[in-house]
Amino acid sequence: MNNEENVNQNDARAILDGSSGKHKICLLSIIGEVEGHENLSGNTKTTKYDQILPKLAQLEDDDSVEGLLVLLNTSGGDVDAGLAIAEMIASLSMPTVSLVLGGSHSIGVPLAVSTDHSFIVPTGTMMVHPVRMSGTVIGASQTYEYFAMIQDRILNFVSSHADIAYDQLKALMHNTKMLARDLGTVLVGQEAVDAGLINEVGGIREALKKLYEMIDESCAKKQGF
Repeated sequence: MNNEENVNQNDARAILDGSSGKHKICLLSIIGEVEGHENLSGNTKTTKYDQILPKLAQLEDDDSVEGLLVLLNTSGGDVDAGLAIAEMIASLSMPTVSLVLGGSHSIGVPLAVSTDHSFIVPTGTMMVHPVRMSGTVIGASQTYEYFAMIQDRILNFVSSHADIAYDQLKALMHNTKMLARDLGTVLVGQEAVDAGLINEVGGIREALKKLYEMIDESCAKKQGF
């Protein structure tokens, strides 16, 4: 490929200037653990929301970039940080496509469905489970209500951006038959599509093709065709 690629080694983005008359798109990788307000161990691969959010704002303000491709291989992470990134992606005015590679677990599920169209590779996995909390937890009714509120935010976001009903997603979260030491459901490839979380099974070729098609359609609408 003759693509001109601008990559910063400390940046999760790459800008691709399309060859053969194609469009300029941004690649955004979300890998490892989505970091919250506290820094994780230096040995842990992380996605830092405080770096991603300004970059997405810059992307929305950059008229030269016509689309966004999100590459996902994440174990999950901080709920607030993950939802913040997902909401930003969902609110972009340009066409967006996501591609789940190794996995998109936990808070990675809202991130995967935040785009206009989503793909998962045949061996890719998605894990849906109830909200967990680390550290000291006070056993009071208010604590339970707080957990329920956090979980409800995730359920509402996913069900409003994917082809899955709220109650169906909640049932997957509380499945007791799959994981020996936990609640939840693991979906592999086509299973994620069948459940309504992801649009299609495919790889980078299909994801790029779909994004270019969506950009062409968007350009045609703007030109009144």
